[in-house]
Amino acid sequence: MKRKIATIALCGLSCCVLMAQKQLDITVKNTMKTERTAQPIVINLAPYGTDIRQAIVKMNGQEIASQLDDLNGDGCYDELCFMADMPKKSTTTYNVELLNSGKPRKYKPLVYADMILLNKKVKSNNEQNLFISSLTVENGTNPYWQMHHHGPAFENELVAYRIYFDHRQTVDLYGKYRKGLELKETQFYTNKQQKEAGYGDDVLWVGNTFGLGTMRGWDGQQPTLLEDVDHRTERIISYGPLRTIVEVVDDGWKDKTGNNAFHPYPITMTTRYTLYAGRRDCQVDVFFRQAVANHQFSTGIINIKNSTEYSDHEGLRGCWGSDWTVSAKDSIGHKRETVGLGICLPMKHVVSEQPANKDNYPYVIGGIDKAMRYYITFGSDNETFGYHSAKDWFDYLQLWKKDLMNPVVVTEKLRQTKSE
Repeated sequence: MKRKIATIALCGLSCCVLMAQKQLDITVKNTMKTERTAQPIVINLAPYGTDIRQAIVKMNGQEIASQLDDLNGDGCYDELCFMADMPKKSTTTYNVELLNSGKPRKYKPLVYADMILLNKKVKSNNEQNLFISSLTVENGTNPYWQMHHHGPAFENELVAYRIYFDHRQTVDLYGKYRKGLELKETQFYTNKQQKEAGYGDDVLWVGNTFGLGTMRGWDGQQPTLLEDVDHRTERIISYGPLRTIVEVVDDGWKDKTGNNAFHPYPITMTTRYTLYAGRRDCQVDVFFRQAVANHQFSTGIINIKNSTEYSDHEGLRGCWGSDWTVSAKDSIGHKRETVGLGICLPMKHVVSEQPANKDNYPYVIGGIDKAMRYYITFGSDNETFGYHSAKDWFDYLQLWKKDLMNPVVVTEKLRQTKSE
């Protein structure tokens, strides 16, 4: 009898350990005199242990959507994120429970991502293609034509992006007429019936340009492509429900530039694109395995034909213009697309803002130790909810930068740790 009691007691202790909780108070403060919407709140989970399996976030006692992400693929969640809408000059406290059992809670998806290998033996529809989350190729292998929409694509209800899987790695754009998720149905290539039903489409021709904010090398006079790379990986880290995270890894990049004397060994560069629900901009984080402080790179935006340019000469630059999205011979069934583009760079990394040329509005960037963050954004004139003139677009860019430069203030407090 005593042995049975001891066994029951041990099982009870095990259950308590499995249901251990950490309870946090997350205080978010909007210091600006304007309302803030779709503000991403990201909590680093490292201080709270590696055994977190579930999170519950509440505001005023009501559960709100949140997301746990494993960024490095080690099986442990690294970050918790949720979204905040803030009245002007306001403070809101969120209550967070972190549990070491169960699975992440499910919420309505507000974002979508996919990466697809073509199955050329099947001619029916996209349902027979192979949905993958990661692909690594060797030097000299170009999977561009084997990838449906040429690489990973991702969207929220406002905008959609894709990343070319080749030596260009260009950021290309899909504009919408109405708010909503569409890529699962259109897969970036809208057919005639979908166009008639009001679905969006590819809105930018990019070629070898920067497209929207693609990171490149710099040879002292012009951008260089990422051609000589030992291994190239593109992968989807997160599918949602609140943010998608897509990553490109160029391992062993021999960037033969005018600055190569300062950097004789291969570079390993990781570029991570994060798109949050409710925001048209995309956060770009660039990481280097080695310090590259003496190496110069380039980025910028495409010079759309006959576009109008805006710059504050402090890292914010944009344009508004119209062009075909395909070549002249393929233009039947297409129309000229009018878009606004924008990029916001930290001034400490801007070496020079180069004059516009026929392809790009370029920047030379440098002084990077091992990481750099910048932002890209765009709008399509097709939108029923967006911007429809150069003036309105450039006004938005200035407000966008102000929003980026004045993030909400987040403080964390561990209220208690307990077991149930």
